[in-house]
Amino acid sequence: MADYKLYCFGESGNSYKAALPLSLSGLDWEAVYVDFFGGESRSPEYRDNVNAFGEAPALLHADEKIAQSGVIQSYITERSGKFGGKTDAEKRQIQAWVLWDNHKLSSMAGLTRFLMNFIPEDKRPKDVIAFNQSRLSAAYNILNTALENRDWLVGNGVTNADFSCCGYLYYPEPFGFLRSDYANINRWLTNIEALNGYKAPYDLMPGSPADRA
Repeated sequence: MADYKLYCFGESGNSYKAALPLSLSGLDWEAVYVDFFGGESRSPEYRDNVNAFGEAPALLHADEKIAQSGVIQSYITERSGKFGGKTDAEKRQIQAWVLWDNHKLSSMAGLTRFLMNFIPEDKRPKDVIAFNQSRLSAAYNILNTALENRDWLVGNGVTNADFSCCGYLYYPEPFGFLRSDYANINRWLTNIEALNGYKAPYDLMPGSPADRA
């Protein structure tokens, strides 16, 4: 039995932001499927035993129940000594990128991808999607500029800043992001793909749209 259990599902970019560093950390972990679309994460049992917020991901280790992808990333760093930056300045920069991603990038990307792919076509709010994509375009440009002449967002190696900001950008479903439009982002994503232990979301976590087709 693995020491670390990550409650997650393949469609979740936030889950991927936790699963990917776990996969690269060397820690003994396993993915536990959450039937999000079937309502499991919103059940009283799940809230009581896994995540009081009723969300995925959640990391269970020993007596710890850890919610929110950024906090899980920090815990992985505490336990593995990896991905957290080498100096105090780098640690602050990583935290800034994680917070920026949650507010400006992942929140918009996750919602837009959901609206465009996971609800019936006749219920998709076109004006909301267009507005979200305009905000995402600004976020992509910020990220692309930050990666000019850089392999990683902070320091000289992969950190939680990279894991957080890449979380939704590997998904195949359309939501208005094309790697070919952003040369620096594309190069950076290729760098992450080259890491030993990298897997794409649907290869790393259980659950995919094909399972519900």
